[in-house]
Amino acid sequence: MAPVPPNLIPPNAAPKGLWRRTPPAIFPPTLGLLGLALAWRKGAAAFDLPAAVPDILIGAVTLFSLFALVAYLGKVIRRPAVALEDLKILPGRAGLAAAVLCLYLLAAALAPYGLALARGLFAAGIGAHLLLTAALLYSFFTGPPEQRRVTPAWHLSFSGWIVAAMAATGLGLSSVATGLFWLALVIAVAIWTVSLQQFARESVPAPLRPLLAIHLAPAAVIGTTAAGLGGSAIAQVFALLSAALLAVFVLRAPWLLKAGFSPFWGALTFPMAATASLWLSLGGLWRLPGAAMLVAATLAIVPIALRIFKMWAKGDLAAKTGAALA
Repeated sequence: MAPVPPNLIPPNAAPKGLWRRTPPAIFPPTLGLLGLALAWRKGAAAFDLPAAVPDILIGAVTLFSLFALVAYLGKVIRRPAVALEDLKILPGRAGLAAAVLCLYLLAAALAPYGLALARGLFAAGIGAHLLLTAALLYSFFTGPPEQRRVTPAWHLSFSGWIVAAMAATGLGLSSVATGLFWLALVIAVAIWTVSLQQFARESVPAPLRPLLAIHLAPAAVIGTTAAGLGGSAIAQVFALLSAALLAVFVLRAPWLLKAGFSPFWGALTFPMAATASLWLSLGGLWRLPGAAMLVAATLAIVPIALRIFKMWAKGDLAAKTGAALA
């Protein structure tokens, strides 16, 4: 009798083996935790807090992030085609894009402790990002037309280069950062434009509404990167844009979260952390709002991440997000 293909085996009958169905959905909250750790670094500097506070958080989140990356890599090594199968569904596309961005934030987090290691992680992120982009384009052109629909998750994949630009500023790669900044800015504006047109003519299903928060992330990271490159005027513009977007999401929170808790809540985490980082980076009038945002982000991101990771530990997350099986 011919063996059943791994991707057709139901979850309750999956063959045993370590990390055979690691869900990409673990990476959006992991990205949020990394962003939160970096935001605390900025908060400690802005308010003269002991450096040990962000250092401990960065150390803990870095170890967990590396574990998550190894867990997914173990799945890919077992059957490389599984990554393309994960890219066929929205949670997989968003999760794998977030995994790539985790490499950039790890590079930014480790830069003060080892520049060579941080630059190595940054280079790995660039390579993984290019590979992801190629895989996504292949998936779009060979898959059904609905896969080519613009979603907020496109920011993670295509305008996610702004996260690379932000990391590059801290690694002394200003020329690289500048080039990536303008590339990401153009892509982000294009995605915002198309998304706004889609939103004006059709409603968003309740389960997918938390993904709309991703629109906040590029605005915040563009502002932070602009500040790092000396573009204070651009940074102020995007600080105002991030504040406006955040206000809309807060006021519409009952509508945004109407479907109740799901793994898509992981999309809420990084935008909050990125906004806190931007405001703390600017200081001045943004200093106290940045501190308030940092506290609010901490109180929101940690419980969301823990709840999603608990689902992973129990084996529920893979089934609920349709993760492919190696």
